[in-house]
Amino acid sequence: MFSLVIPVYNEEDLIQILFERTIRALELLPIPFEIICVNDGSRDSTYAKLLACHQKDARFKVLSLSRNFGHQSAILAGLHHAKGEVIGIMDGDLQDPPELFKDFYEKLEEGFDVVYAVRKKRKEGVLKKAAYKFYYRFLGRITSQDMPLDSGDFSIFRRNVLDKMLDMPEQSLFLRGLRAWVGFRQTGFEYERDERLAGDPKYNFARLLKLAYDGVFSFSRFPIKFVGYLGIFAVCFSIIYTIYLLSKKFFWGDVIEGYTSLILVIFFFGGVQLISLRILGEYVSRNYDEARGRPLFIVAEKHLGE
Repeated sequence: MFSLVIPVYNEEDLIQILFERTIRALELLPIPFEIICVNDGSRDSTYAKLLACHQKDARFKVLSLSRNFGHQSAILAGLHHAKGEVIGIMDGDLQDPPELFKDFYEKLEEGFDVVYAVRKKRKEGVLKKAAYKFYYRFLGRITSQDMPLDSGDFSIFRRNVLDKMLDMPEQSLFLRGLRAWVGFRQTGFEYERDERLAGDPKYNFARLLKLAYDGVFSFSRFPIKFVGYLGIFAVCFSIIYTIYLLSKKFFWGDVIEGYTSLILVIFFFGGVQLISLRILGEYVSRNYDEARGRPLFIVAEKHLGE
């Protein structure tokens, strides 16, 4: 069986199209399928429309979370309820075409364990495309394992990959990073990402920044190393500046203007200390989240056709 997990949040304008396209696309696969739509605390009529689709076709299943837990947690909720030996992930805005799952499955049959989509072209703003491009290349440079460039959650993988991903109950979720970290035989599949059919993007700047944060802090020690580099730079800067001031005093006889120099040094070292505390605090807060072990999602209702 093939299980497709789709997180949705306030997508009332797209639910009927999502239902029709995913059913039609997955019927092309040579195996039976289920579609698990996860309602991530939507405030519009999304949930009611999902239930109506479930009544039409029991293969279109619905999970409803008790509140909005976020995109990654909603995907995780669906993955926990997926029964298939092959699992797919797709966003509910239809920017990732479900018709590609037939091609993904054919690549999987060649012997791969993971097939992930690679966005060779985005139909988005120039600044957003540039930010995405820079971030994925930056993340690839600072992580210890290979991180696929321009690849999101849109993918297909086998049950053994999912089992290993679910064995890591991390609080700061970055599922595409976990998918890369577990290894196995992986390959990319290039495609052009479509524009949104309707509605507004649910990933605003703050949510995108948090996702980027999670990717950096969960899969790299670069931030803590950066603090060390910053400290070394600050010490070297202070030594060079001290030599400069002493040279002015003893060789050229200039009077050292203490107030300006003092203010500059205080601001510089104060900034270094605040940056260091912020980075260390990020690691401490993440350790605290892991220690508390709060659930990443709470399922309020299930409509799985069982």
